[in-house]
Amino acid sequence: MNEPTYTTDQRFENIHFHKQPLVIGEYDNCIFSGCDLSNVDLSYIAFVDCQFIDCNLSMVKLNQTAIRNTHFTECKMVGLHFDHCKAFLFSASFKKCLLNMSYFPQMKLKKTVFQYSILQEVDFAQTDLTEADFKNCDLAGAIFDNSILEKADFREAVNFSIDPDSNRIKKAKFSAQELAGLLHKYQLAIY
Repeated sequence: MNEPTYTTDQRFENIHFHKQPLVIGEYDNCIFSGCDLSNVDLSYIAFVDCQFIDCNLSMVKLNQTAIRNTHFTECKMVGLHFDHCKAFLFSASFKKCLLNMSYFPQMKLKKTVFQYSILQEVDFAQTDLTEADFKNCDLAGAIFDNSILEKADFREAVNFSIDPDSNRIKKAKFSAQELAGLLHKYQLAIY
């Protein structure tokens, strides 16, 4: 078996990683731009201080993948199991990303940024989202069950349904226009 590699300060542009797979190892301060990684196995790879810009990462395998201080911008990331990543020092931000049907259950995502993203049917069950930022996110069908949402910012989020009785929401921020998302279970008609 080959030794893991260490790659630093590299830029990967417009690469289809189906044809040219990423070598297992650590990628530090690397930029992936316009790349297609859909359905690629990224297991046992570490991404540290990396940026993914306008990449397709849908259905990638993330078994024991390390994601540390990594930023995703305008990426398609449908059906990802982030809960399969290494939990130790997991840190990511998502801006203008499509994250539909992705999974984050039981993860610690304190202060995670999910700005201007579509998070439909995402699983956040039992997830610690303390101080998370959901600015301008679409959360239709997202699952919040026994989640910690204290001080999280939902002020410009839409289509969420959060049960205050089964989630910790102390000091979370909501806009008056979207308060119906907290009262959904009562089937009230709010005008």
